This record gives sequence, C-alpha cells and structure tokens, in this order.
Amino acid sequence: MISAKQAAQRHAHVEQVLTLASQADPERPPLSEIERSWIRCVNEYGMDPGRRMPAHIVEAGRLREHKDQIEDFLGVARTGMEQLYKRMSSLGYVLLLTDSHGIAVDFIGNDQWDRELKSSGLYLGADWSERQAGTCAVGTCIVEQHAVTCHQTDHFDVSHISLTCNSAPLFDPTGGFLGVLDVSALTSPGPRESQHLALQMTAMYAQMIEDANFLRYFRDRWILRLGATWSLVDVSGEIMVAFDADGIVCGINSGARRALRAADHGPVIGRPLTMLFRESLSDLWRIARAGMSSDRATLRTHGDEVYYASAIAPRVMPHRIPTPAAPEPGDTAALDALGADDAQMQRLITQAKRLANKPLNVLIHGETGTGKEVLAKALHQSSNRREHAFIAVNCAAIPETLIESELFGYTAGTFTGARGKGMRGLIAQSDGGTLFLDEIGDMPLHLQSRLLRVLSEREVTPLGAQRPIAVDLRVVAASHRDLRQLIAEGRFREDLYYRLCGATLYLPTLRERQDKAYLIERICQEEAAQLQIDATLSSDARRAMLAYDWPGNVRQLRNVLRFALAMSDGGHIDLGDLPPEVTDAGTASPLRALPASVPASVPPSVPPSVPPSDPAGAPVPDDPKARQLLAALQAHHWNVTEVAAACGISRATVYRQMERFGIVAPNRR
Repeated sequence: MISAKQAAQRHAHVEQVLTLASQADPERPPLSEIERSWIRCVNEYGMDPGRRMPAHIVEAGRLREHKDQIEDFLGVARTGMEQLYKRMSSLGYVLLLTDSHGIAVDFIGNDQWDRELKSSGLYLGADWSERQAGTCAVGTCIVEQHAVTCHQTDHFDVSHISLTCNSAPLFDPTGGFLGVLDVSALTSPGPRESQHLALQMTAMYAQMIEDANFLRYFRDRWILRLGATWSLVDVSGEIMVAFDADGIVCGINSGARRALRAADHGPVIGRPLTMLFRESLSDLWRIARAGMSSDRATLRTHGDEVYYASAIAPRVMPHRIPTPAAPEPGDTAALDALGADDAQMQRLITQAKRLANKPLNVLIHGETGTGKEVLAKALHQSSNRREHAFIAVNCAAIPETLIESELFGYTAGTFTGARGKGMRGLIAQSDGGTLFLDEIGDMPLHLQSRLLRVLSEREVTPLGAQRPIAVDLRVVAASHRDLRQLIAEGRFREDLYYRLCGATLYLPTLRERQDKAYLIERICQEEAAQLQIDATLSSDARRAMLAYDWPGNVRQLRNVLRFALAMSDGGHIDLGDLPPEVTDAGTASPLRALPASVPASVPPSVPPSVPPSDPAGAPVPDDPKARQLLAALQAHHWNVTEVAAACGISRATVYRQMERFGIVAPNRR
C-alpha cells in the first residue's frame, strides 16, 4: 500500500509527462534528453506513464544468446566493473552491464537486496530498452549515445520513480555501439545534483573498460596514444589510434573520435594515418620509433592541435619498423601460375605476393567457382608457413550439428558417439600453417563467437576440455556473399569481419578476364595429363568456349573440359564434344543474374522464363529462386550431386535450398 504522498507524487508525474507529450512541437525540440524520451514513449511507443510495468527479465536461453554476442568483451568489462563496485557499493549502488539492445548481460550487487533489486529490474537479464522500460538511464543512453542520469521522477514508469540511475555508452574498437555501463540505486537523496559524481565515475570507468578492450583487440597492431601533456600521456592517453604496417588506420577509440573530430573526415578506418595528422608516413614511423622509448614526440592534426605521442608496438614485434617495401623474396611460383596476361589478375598476384609473409588474416571475395581455394592455397605455398599444414574447411558443406566438433575438436567421452580418444580439431591441425574457411558467411552465429576468441586469444579450447591449446595460425576466409549485408541483417558478427579482413582480395569472374584463352589451354592440358593423353582443341571448340559466359567460372570450365575429353576421339576436342550449354552461348547470359545462393546453371533446355511445374503435382512456392532450383533438379533427374556440380555449389547448399522452399524429390513423397 502506498501513502497518500506517494500517490500524489505519482499523479503529478503522470500529468507532467502527458502534458509535455501533448504539447510537443516538432519545430522546437525539447531541451533535455529526458523530455525527448518522454515524448518518444508516449507518441512513438504508445506507452502510458500511469500504468505500472513489471520488470521484464528475459529467459535464460535468450540471455545466453545476448551474452554470446559480446562474449570476448565480457571478461574485460567484468574487471572494470569489479573495481568500480568497490568504490560505489558502500553508497548503496549496484552495477549493470547491458548489450546494445538494453539486456543486462552482467550484474554486481548486494545479495541482501536480491528480492527488491529483481522486482525493480536491477538484475541480470532485465530488459532496459526504452520500448520496454520507458525513460530510463540505459534506454535513453542507447538512443542518445552519451552519458545520462535518470533520477527518480525523470523515469517514465511510475514504478521506477524511486530509482536513481547513471549510464554511459560503450563502443567497440571499430566505433560500433556495444552496450551500456550503468550504476543504479534503489533509493537516493532528493536533489538530482547528488548524482553528478556517480555519473562522472560511470563515464570514467566506461572509458577505461572501452580502452582496455581496444588495447586487447588491437594488440597485434601499432597503437598511438596521444595526450595534451607530456608527463601524463602514458598513463592517461585518452586518444588511441590503431594502425597496421602500411600506415592504414584499423581503429580509433571514443577519445580519438571526439578529440580528432574523426566524423569531419568521413570514414577513417581503412584510410591512411596521414588523413588524421599533418606528418608524412615516414615521419609517423619516426614518431612511432621515438614513442617506444622514453622520448616523446609531438603530432599535429589538420586542425593544428598539437599532441604528445607514445607508441605501443604489436605483440609480435617485427624485426624492423615496417615501411612500404617491395615483396619479400620467396617461392611465388604458385601465385605466378594463377594468371597470364590479365591486368586484374596481375594486380591481384602482386598484392598476394606482398601479403604472403605478412602477419595478416586475408578475406577473399569472388563468385562461386572463381578459384578462391586455389588462391588461398597459392598464398600458403608462397609464405613461410608452407612447411606446415594447409587445412581447408567449407563452412557450408559441413552439417551445423558437426561443424563445432570438426573445427574445435573434442576430448574423450565428450558426447555419445565421440571417438574413444577424442579428436584433434581442424583449427589445432592448422597450427603453424594456414586455416582456409570457405563460405565463412554460412558459419552459425554461436560458432562465430568461438572463432573470434581463437583469433583474438590465439588459443583454442576443444569441446569438453578444461584448458585451451595455444595455436599459431593464419586464417584465410572466403565468401561469395556480401558479408556487410549479412552484418546488417544480424547474421554475421561485425567484430569477426574486421578480424578476418586484415587484407581483402577480390577475384575477378572468368567472363571478366582477358586471359581466357590461356586458361582454357592450361586447364585442358592439366586434365589431359590426368588421363595420360595428348589434348588438342579445334578452332570451332575454342571459339565457342571463348564466346561462352561461364556463370560457373573456372570450376565450370574445368568440368566442361573433363566432359569434353571424355567425349572426344583420342583427346581432340571438337565442337560436338562440348556440352549444349556451351555451344549455345546465348542461353547462359540470363542465368548470371540469379542470386549466388541459388543454383544458377539451368540447362538451356529449360528456359528460365518458363516457370517449371512439379510432375508430382506438389505446390511450388511462387518464388523465382524456387522455380530455378526446381528446373535444375528436373533437368538433372533429381540427382543432387549433378546439380551441385553443374551449379558450382555444395550438395549441402542444394539440400538446404530444397528444404527452404519445400521441394521434395518425387521418390520421397
């Protein structure tokens, strides 16, 4: 039962919120973030300030999903939270760490107040987003993206007006919004000004946690620390810029974004360090050298601000300060063999040679069948890792139920059906060498978290193991899909993307290459050598192959030549030995526009413009992707292996698409 005074206070609060919301003028935005939040709650979310909303605690499974998304960050944040709690607990405060959605993924508080804290939502798993909880420090901080105090009647929900809460935002090393650090209390003194120190402490520790995460994330990169005073730059260098051996910016912390006004320069990550500072690249390397000693150098921004600088070298220190240089000598024959007279391929090969012995992970983009694994293997063979294993993993071909044990391995007796002595995972097998992850975009989200830990900690923990195993590996990943789009859709981790793309290589399609004649001849001779015969191409066959569009790229070219050699008379390939889709080049062009995740190699006997019908009469979704898939299956008499080979995709992908569209083979109905 509440007192008359409390009831009057709640009634006054409701009237104040509703009056403000009803009088909101779009031309004159409210002055404070609290008022803006009240208006959002009423006018956008349709919430009622007089209706008491019980605390919403997410279920354990959903909480686990939210924690997995920022698993690597949680350990760093916990250390900072424990230090802050020691300073704040005697004043009655508790601490929350939320993710970017407002879900509390970590909590430190007094067990004696457990019941009260849980009923108030100051608890692990609580949802403090504005849409769920109304105006509150966490939710409003997420929207406003700066530190916020929400004191007593600042809260929207009347059930929260006894609370006082202080929140500060946390950003990831590449500038993305990561979550919120919150310091709250069940009760507090009346004046809002009483929370000034608590807010300052919250913001200070949020910055400390963020910077600790930045240093951990970029420990294999150079880091410049800048400060306004010479004596404190090492201990309070709030401005940090991470960059690679070529002077390219990899990340900047929040202090750098504010002080250097990075937004004024447009996107900074991936751009030269000289974009932020007046000094030349050679001068910046001189400063980095000086910053590693007791000397202090100065840097001048393009806005003429002057900062003292110190430098942190990569964890794996190169033998010399890196400078742009010619490719290191090595056995690059495997890379040289990838191209002849094509300008795009020559540029790619030059880039790959320069990257061969650099401590960078590589991301390869290219359509299905362009030779991403061939390039990855050539990169490995041209590097100083060539004496160790090259392990290739197709993330789309391994069933989701098996991929975790295949990658990470397991100890004896981990699960039913496991090998008696356990199994060494593919990551551990690639120790010292190269791990090639093909179709990385198909890796399940929960495994992306584990892979990120491997890349950041350089160690892998097999399933069922108590201790991690140190690994030294280079990861080359590949995808024919747009990973940035997958990130936007929430299907691929942005932090993993930046870990993988230390360097990015783009493979041209076969139709774009100017050395098709060379490739046709070279692959023809390679396939003939396997059969131990001499091979020749008639001028008509060569002309048809040069005119063809090759939607399946190099993989399709190789399959066509294998077929043609099998059909040929003694190794002489004539026009009639080629499959029909090559001799009728005009039918291939429309297929190129199909999405890469759907089989695109429908034989010309099945016109793409005619929707296929299912002979068994089963309903087919009204979707062009489904129709094309069904056409390919019918053309190959429901032989999934042939469909996969013709389209240049895995059998697992074909089965996955069949399940997605509800397509069932006639003999299984």
